[in-house]
Amino acid sequence: MNDRAPAALHMLTIAAVERDTRIGKDTLRVWERRYGFPAPLRDDNGERLYPLDQVERLRHIKRLLDAGWRPGRVVGLPLEDLQSIGELVRPANAADAPATDTTLSAEPHALYRLLRAHDVIGLRRALMQSLLRRGLGHFVAEVATPLLVEIGQAWSRGQLAIFEEHLCSEAIETVLRSAIASAPEAAVDGSPRVLLTTMPDEQHGLALLMAEALFTVEGCACMNLGRQTPVPDMVLAARAHRAQVVALSFSSLSPTGPSLDHLGNLRAQLPADIEIWAGTPQQAMLRRGVAGVTLLDKLGQVRTEVARWRAVR
Repeated sequence: MNDRAPAALHMLTIAAVERDTRIGKDTLRVWERRYGFPAPLRDDNGERLYPLDQVERLRHIKRLLDAGWRPGRVVGLPLEDLQSIGELVRPANAADAPATDTTLSAEPHALYRLLRAHDVIGLRRALMQSLLRRGLGHFVAEVATPLLVEIGQAWSRGQLAIFEEHLCSEAIETVLRSAIASAPEAAVDGSPRVLLTTMPDEQHGLALLMAEALFTVEGCACMNLGRQTPVPDMVLAARAHRAQVVALSFSSLSPTGPSLDHLGNLRAQLPADIEIWAGTPQQAMLRRGVAGVTLLDKLGQVRTEVARWRAVR
């Protein structure tokens, strides 16, 4: 049994560790049982609290997992060993020479540089200019998506801090919300009415906003409830919005089993003529699937599915 924490100062809850490290709560609990690490303390209510030195080890472990190492090889290693392995897999001069020169086109690369310079105003302005030049749909596909992919990879390589990733996400959200709010009124006929949200245990909402942007480009009338909506409220909102499609977003941290259960529960409560589309990067979810639910692994599939919806109506 883990020791009780004398105080919660300088410790993180399991939810905070998940956000910081991108390691899911279920995975942290499995490692605790299987490998004896992490070894959280407990508060007076029995809730897990993670000392900062353990969180630092978890960050290094996540980087190695992203580089292809198996959990059984690295989870139990001390920090010094994790750092030594990390130096072997990390590119030379990684902090000063990010891989964007070869993985990003010129425009996302320039945005990445503004982020690294912590020029928030310049980043937001450049994002807005890019959106105005390209249009909303092309901006999402050609600028925002590759930029976010590179930022996630840079974080995994140890090239970006969490706060820098958050800065970029907030800047993109600000630009997208402004563009969506000023978009022409949705077409009355020919495009589905779409309800967008996430399941109650989903913490991330940027992909949902990007999907709303693509639905807006396709002329869909959207109601975005934001993150973490209970299933019964989704059903009520779908009825109030007269939704023809309920679109949900799942991140890589979403627990596969519960996520599929939630989707099955939602499918059972919605009328059969309301389609459910769920975006997820998780191969396990895509393989298992849910009867009556369309799973999408790329944002670009929104346009394809809207076209299919129109064709069968």
